[in-house]
Amino acid sequence: MTRTKIIILNGIGSAGKTSAAKELQKITKLPFLHIQGDSFLEMLPPRLFGHPDGIIFKQSGEDANASIEIQMGDAMTRLLSGFRHSVAAMASHGNHLIVDDVMLEAADQELYVAALSQFELRFVALQAPLEILEQRERDRKDRLIGLARWQYERVHMGIKYDLEIDAANMTSAEIAVKIAQTFKL
Repeated sequence: MTRTKIIILNGIGSAGKTSAAKELQKITKLPFLHIQGDSFLEMLPPRLFGHPDGIIFKQSGEDANASIEIQMGDAMTRLLSGFRHSVAAMASHGNHLIVDDVMLEAADQELYVAALSQFELRFVALQAPLEILEQRERDRKDRLIGLARWQYERVHMGIKYDLEIDAANMTSAEIAVKIAQTFKL
């Protein structure tokens, strides 16, 4: 029996996690489910966006260097904890998983490690220069401009990776191949 495999893709918004996950699903020998952190964020009641108990996106500065800070309340903290623990629930039923997350601190990884110790767990960083992430943010038109700038110094700080990928000069398909080859998926 194959040990359940979990790949956690961590990176700033617009780093290419979702596209890479979808490409990875196409080429793995085993079937992998894709769990998106953004899907869980969408579960938050609309009234908790901009509310201290939910999530507040606070702009600092007004020029080209403005950033969007994330402030999270108790409801948002519970949501993220539930999201990360749901990965363990899915894996406990034998589902191989690709998880698309934005870990803002090392404690997020520690939670995954504690909850997923019985599975084959791999952490993958998708990184790119800030200028590229900001351009992708502008091009997508569905992102808060300045979020990448705020996340840039936080997302990879204190996180230990099994693989780090420069997503700036690779297509999603190339990223998927790199991950599949590295972990023999």
